[in-house]
Amino acid sequence: MRLLIVEDEKELCDTVAKTLYHAGYEIDTCYDGSEALDYILAESYDLIVLDLNLPGMDGMELLKELRKKNEETKVLILSARSQIADKVEGLDAGANDYMEKPFHLQELEARIRSLTRRKFVQKDVCLTCGGIKFDTKKREAYANGEFVALTRKENGILEYLLLNQGRPVSQEELIEHVWDASADSFSGSIRVHMSSLRKKLKAVLGYDPIVNKIGEGYKVVEDKIKE
Repeated sequence: MRLLIVEDEKELCDTVAKTLYHAGYEIDTCYDGSEALDYILAESYDLIVLDLNLPGMDGMELLKELRKKNEETKVLILSARSQIADKVEGLDAGANDYMEKPFHLQELEARIRSLTRRKFVQKDVCLTCGGIKFDTKKREAYANGEFVALTRKENGILEYLLLNQGRPVSQEELIEHVWDASADSFSGSIRVHMSSLRKKLKAVLGYDPIVNKIGEGYKVVEDKIKE
């Protein structure tokens, strides 16, 4: 999952970003509202953590501009504005959740997990497909009940495929949602991580649970594909 943190207090922004990165998310950060709008219009994010008091462009205006072009990306407002009127305005403008400062990082993580699962109509903290299970809270993968040690990127790929069961996911889409803005879409990185993930799962399951549909993308399957 790829997140954008928009917060003008650099120390707070970096602390939130570091915490969420260690929780398994890919993070981009921005300290200015106008710059954040450029990010939002140019990149694909699963969720945006948005402060309201921003230089360049106020967070509320930024949210309204986003919603003119994008109804899908989840937005969690994180603001010192605690008046009911501010909360109502934010939610009416298209925010999906509103947290007041000061806040607890653990609660922020929990709300983000809830919102990202909601995007894909996924209520359980564990994602499953056949013999595969991925715990989105612990960031752990299991195959036939056995723990499978995956790298950070392998976890991200598996999570995104499980959240999008039923359709092929292109290499470009994986780059957008599992890598941060520094990723080179022309590198072979995605293929290297995908190959390693498939080998690890196959070693336990006895078959490759990820199929590559040429020209379409990768898809996770419940059972062994018959020849």
